[in-house]
Amino acid sequence: MLREGISIGKAFGIPLRLHYSWFIVFVLITWSLAYNFVHAYPHWSLVNSIVAGVVTSLLLFGSVLAHELSHSIVAKAAGIPIQSINLFIFGGVSQLVEEPKQPQVEFRMALAGPLTSLVLGGIFLAIWYWLGNVPEFIKAICFWLGWMNIALAAFNLIPGFPLDGGRVLRSLLWWQSQDLRRATRIASNIGRGIGYLLIFIGIALIFFGNWINGLWLAFIGWFLGNAAASSYRQLALQDILRGHHVSELMIRDCPTVPPQVTIQQLVNDQILTFGRRCFPVVQNDLVLGLITIHDIKGASREQWSAKTAGEVMTPFANLKSVRPDEDLTTVLKILTERNINQLLVVEDGKIVGIIARDHLLSFISVRRELGT
Repeated sequence: MLREGISIGKAFGIPLRLHYSWFIVFVLITWSLAYNFVHAYPHWSLVNSIVAGVVTSLLLFGSVLAHELSHSIVAKAAGIPIQSINLFIFGGVSQLVEEPKQPQVEFRMALAGPLTSLVLGGIFLAIWYWLGNVPEFIKAICFWLGWMNIALAAFNLIPGFPLDGGRVLRSLLWWQSQDLRRATRIASNIGRGIGYLLIFIGIALIFFGNWINGLWLAFIGWFLGNAAASSYRQLALQDILRGHHVSELMIRDCPTVPPQVTIQQLVNDQILTFGRRCFPVVQNDLVLGLITIHDIKGASREQWSAKTAGEVMTPFANLKSVRPDEDLTTVLKILTERNINQLLVVEDGKIVGIIARDHLLSFISVRRELGT
């Protein structure tokens, strides 16, 4: 989901993106801040209060970006590639290509964000307190930014995974036990518990008439609880798949189709007859692309008798492929990130098979049932 949005440039070579949900929270925070400025500074004009709200919101999200950049810079220094930093409705997230392989690295990464927020909070409050000749407009903005950055640091230090505090806790448990899965389970359970507590407090606030803060707190609790559970499930899946290779699950005798075959012929002769869902499109031993049920659904029924596989396929240049000796965790990562259902398996420039999401799910299901 977070891959959707708008690119806003790069910082330290890391792509920066705004998810569409960011605009929702930007408007809400701006409105809330402007409302507070109107009541805190009644001698200001309405325009001044609104401008102060907009400026404070923008600088707050700049602070969130600095928080995430600190995580990413520490990760890059440890040799972990960063895919992007995404700002969304609940703040920001650094998309790592891979997770830290040592608890010490995760500890440093996790602490970098809250420490950055604390430093920023201290700087803004110092400007508000010490620089008496600064205009009231700037001092008011700095006051709010100071305390909001400190609140951001405090919230992120709550020891519930996947918050920064939860990652710190996981790194310490991991270092002590040398068991990443156990450490993640404990930190995730705490994260889920904190999520449920926030939901309970949110419902209580709603009950006492504080609808806006109650809904917001309950929504954050729901998000945190789901993120904690999802993080542990993802690690458990990786543990099941780790050490197993594409060659163990791929379909080797993969039927191919020529580019000139019509969709109607393909549906009748292959999909409905044999239940196959994807086919490499090949001509003169050259792979042109891949056609799947998803591609076929992009054409209307009326076009099936005229449209060909070559017209609706995904070109080979746009396809992601894997090697037979690659780990199944890599396959899971690619399928999840790209939201696709199958990958071509290529060796020495030739297609040797296909591996699909269904193969992984069946493999995982059997392993779970057997407890292996």
